[in-house]
Amino acid sequence: MADEPVHGSMRPDGKPARRAPVRELWPYLRPHAGVLGIVAVISLVGAGVTLAPPALVSKVVSAVGDARPLTGLVVLLVALVIVGALVSGVQQYLLQRTAEAVVRATRHELVGRLLRLPIVQYDTRRIGDLVSRVGSDTTLLRSVVTSGLVEGLAGAVVFVGAIVAMALIDPLLLGLTLLVVLLATLVVVTLGGRIQKLALVAQTQVGVLAAGVARALPAIRTIRAARATDREVAALRSLADDTYVTGVRLARVMALIEPVIGVALQGAFILVLAVGGYRVASGSLTVANLIAFILYLFLMVRPLGSVFSAYTSVQNALGAVIRIREITDLPEEDAGPAPASVSGRQPARMPLPRAVPLVEFDRVSFGYGSTRVLEDVSFAVPAGTRTAVVGPSGAGKTTLLSLLARFYDPSSGVIRLAGVDVAELGREQVRSWLGYVEQDAPVLAGTIRENLMLGAPDASDEQCEHVLDQVRLTGILHRDPLGLAAQVGEDGILLSGGERQRLAIARALLASPRLLLLDEPTSSLDSRNEVALRDAVDAVAGERTLVIVAHRLATVADADQIVVVEAGRVQAVGRHAELLETSPLYRELADHQLLV
Repeated sequence: MADEPVHGSMRPDGKPARRAPVRELWPYLRPHAGVLGIVAVISLVGAGVTLAPPALVSKVVSAVGDARPLTGLVVLLVALVIVGALVSGVQQYLLQRTAEAVVRATRHELVGRLLRLPIVQYDTRRIGDLVSRVGSDTTLLRSVVTSGLVEGLAGAVVFVGAIVAMALIDPLLLGLTLLVVLLATLVVVTLGGRIQKLALVAQTQVGVLAAGVARALPAIRTIRAARATDREVAALRSLADDTYVTGVRLARVMALIEPVIGVALQGAFILVLAVGGYRVASGSLTVANLIAFILYLFLMVRPLGSVFSAYTSVQNALGAVIRIREITDLPEEDAGPAPASVSGRQPARMPLPRAVPLVEFDRVSFGYGSTRVLEDVSFAVPAGTRTAVVGPSGAGKTTLLSLLARFYDPSSGVIRLAGVDVAELGREQVRSWLGYVEQDAPVLAGTIRENLMLGAPDASDEQCEHVLDQVRLTGILHRDPLGLAAQVGEDGILLSGGERQRLAIARALLASPRLLLLDEPTSSLDSRNEVALRDAVDAVAGERTLVIVAHRLATVADADQIVVVEAGRVQAVGRHAELLETSPLYRELADHQLLV
C-alpha cells in the first residue's frame, strides 16, 4: 500500500504540529454555558459547605475543653455533611449530562463536516482515521466537563478558601505549606505540556490503527486468497504496538501526578505537625486551632488534587481537540450558486429537443495536483441519446463523469448542462439531473429497500420492485422471505458482483434522472447478465440521456456516438462503423476484442 500523507495533527517527523491553548475548548462548551454556570454556582455552594466543617470541629474541640453543650454543633455538622452529599450528587449528574451533550454536539458537527468535505479530501485521507475522530477523539472531551474545568473551579474555590482560613489561624504554618504546594505545582505544570503532546501522538496512532483495520477488513477475502493474513496481522499488531508504547509513555507521565500530590500532602502534613506541635508547646497556638489547620490542610490539598487532575484532563483533551479541529476547520464542499432554473424550467422535468446538447465539454482541462489528467477536451452529448466513452485504462474516462457530477471542477474550460455553465448552478441542482453509477457499484450495509431509496426516499415498494424488474433483479426478492427488507450485508457481500452492479443501477433509475452516467456498468457481469443489463439499458434509453464509460466495445457498438479518449485527450468522435475507418486507436481496441 502506498504511503499515506501525514496531515494536520502530526509533522512528517512524527512530532505534534502544534499545541492547543485552553481557549480552544470554549467553542465546545459555549452552547452549555448556562448549565455550566448553574453547576459552577452549585460547586461554589458545595465549596462553602466543604469549608465549614473544620471550623465547626474546632468549636467542638473547644466546647469539649470548656464542658459546653455539643448538641447544636453536632447537628449542624451532620446537616452540613448531608447537604454536601446532596450538592455533590446534583453536581455530578449535571456534569455527566452536560458532558454527554458536549460529545453529542461535537459528533454532530464532525459527522456533518465529514460527509460534506470536498471529494479531494477523501482522495488523500484514510477513512479509518476519520472514523476514529468521531469515536475516540470526541470521547476525550467528556473528561473536560466531568473532571475538568467546572470541578477544577470548585477545587480552586475550596483551595483559596482553605488558604484564607489557614492564614487566619497561623500565617507561619501557611507559608511553609504554600512552599511545598508551589514546588508540586511547578512539577505538574511541567508534566502537563508533556501530557498534551503524548495525548496527540496517542490519538493519531489510534487513528492510524483504525485506518489499517478499516483497510484490511473489506478486503479480507483478497487477503486470505493471497495468503497474506499473517503479514496483515503482523502489520496491524505493529501499529497496535506503537499505540501501546505511546500509551505507556503517557501513562507514565500521568502516573507521576498522583505521587506528586501525595508527596505534597505528606510533606506539608509532617511539616505542619512538627512546627505546629512546637508552637502548641510554646503556647503560640491552641490544640483546637492546630486541628482546624490540619483539617484545612487536607481540604486544601484534596482540591489541589482536583485542580491538578482537571489540568491533566484538559491537556489530554486538547490533544484530541487538535485532531477534531483539523477536520471541522476544513471547508465544506462549495455548494455553488443558489438553486436556479435553466431557461426558466425545472431541471428534472426539462424537455429538450434531441438536437440540443444536454451536456457539452468545451476545452476542458483538469489535473489531480500536479498530475494532468485531461487536456483540452471538447465534445457534446445531445439530449435523449446514448454516448459511450472508450479508451485505454488511465485515459481519463472516469474523470469525465466525476467532473460532470461536480465532484471536481475543471482547471480550465467549461462544462455546460442544457447550455448553462455548471459553475453557475448549485452542485445539488446539477446532481438532481443525473444518476451516477460508479465502476465499483457501492452497496451500503442495510436492506435492499434502503439501498434503492438512497436517492428517492419517498419511493413506494411498487416503484422499488419496478426498477428491480427493469434491471432483471427481481430474483433477489424471492430468495429471501423478507423481500425488500432483506439484508445485503457489509458492502453488499450477500449479493454477487453482478447483482451489486445492477442494484446500483436500479438505485439510480429510481430517482428518475434525466441524465444517467454509467461507469463500466457491465464490468462485473457474466455474458447472460450482461445481455439482460443491455436490454434494461435499451429499455430506459429512450426516457433519458445516457453517458456510458465502457471497456467492452461490444456493449456500446450501437451507441449514438462514441468518444475515443487517450492520454486525457479526445482522439475521435463518431459511430462504431465510422470510427473503424477513421480512428486507428479505436480500430486497435476493436481488433483486440475481436470486433473487426
